[in-house]
Amino acid sequence: MTPLVEVRNIVKHFPVTGGVLLREIAKVHALDDVSLTIESGETLGLVGESGCGKSTLGKLILRLEEPTSGQVLFEGEDILAYDAERLRKLREEMQIIFQDPFSSLNPRKSVAHIVGEPLLVHGMRSRADRENRVEELLEVVGLGREHMRRYPHQFSGGQRQRIGVARALALNPKLIICDEAVSALDVSIQAQVINLLQDLQDEFKLTYLFISHDLSVVEHISDRVAVMYLGKVVELADSITIYSNPLHPYTQALLGAAPVPDPYREISHTILKGDVPSPIHPPSGCRFRTRCPYAEQICTDHEPELRELAAGHTAACHFAGQRPSLFKPAVDS
Repeated sequence: MTPLVEVRNIVKHFPVTGGVLLREIAKVHALDDVSLTIESGETLGLVGESGCGKSTLGKLILRLEEPTSGQVLFEGEDILAYDAERLRKLREEMQIIFQDPFSSLNPRKSVAHIVGEPLLVHGMRSRADRENRVEELLEVVGLGREHMRRYPHQFSGGQRQRIGVARALALNPKLIICDEAVSALDVSIQAQVINLLQDLQDEFKLTYLFISHDLSVVEHISDRVAVMYLGKVVELADSITIYSNPLHPYTQALLGAAPVPDPYREISHTILKGDVPSPIHPPSGCRFRTRCPYAEQICTDHEPELRELAAGHTAACHFAGQRPSLFKPAVDS
């Protein structure tokens, strides 16, 4: 069965310019040889530290950014070969929910205009039809007709994100990329929005790429989880496996550093030393080796391949599963 989205060997380098003539003097290695698939109807969680390339990958899938090399396939077709007209049609199938519900909505436009604009752009000329559709969408996300004439500053953060969800749903897309969609919200509001996204997925048969640094949220909503470090996918497996048996040292360290919301439970973990290397000059071999307590000479000389270690479980580490885990589950104190 063809996956809904397939990313093949995607590379994205951003030029760094300098001098009077602003010539290219270096490159930011945002993504290097990233491959993954998103199956129809699933939620793929994408996690990693800030700057690892998560949002860049989401934008490349939507063609909001163009890759340096590689392929992005949607329903088996390479969308990087699409001309402007085909790409415009593709926009109906792929949408995004942005991180910040405050800056992602035009403060000068009413809710009716914000949610209805995609409908107008894609051919719904009747104002009455657009307003009826906007009313339906607002009802789906827990708002009402009385909100249509209001402006973004008149809503709370959670309500604004619901408006962003309604806008993303306007064209009945198949894929929605949630780029840190709940990170700017209070914890109680996060839960409401997450539950809403799950209900909408069941109702409209949606597929999500859920980008986040919040491991607890990703665990709750994702079917599979991909872990990124410095422009590379270092581990990929189903959610239960990732959270119960992580094989890559970086994944183990991430899970071990996650806070436990229980004052009567304690967690013991190994704290990583050092900072994330510069993406302008990434380390040779394994990019995680400068912070990995198990690094050996082979990690400097040879870059580990993302290989399958168990059914559906891949990791890019020379010693995956062969060293003591950095992740120790929480225990009662």
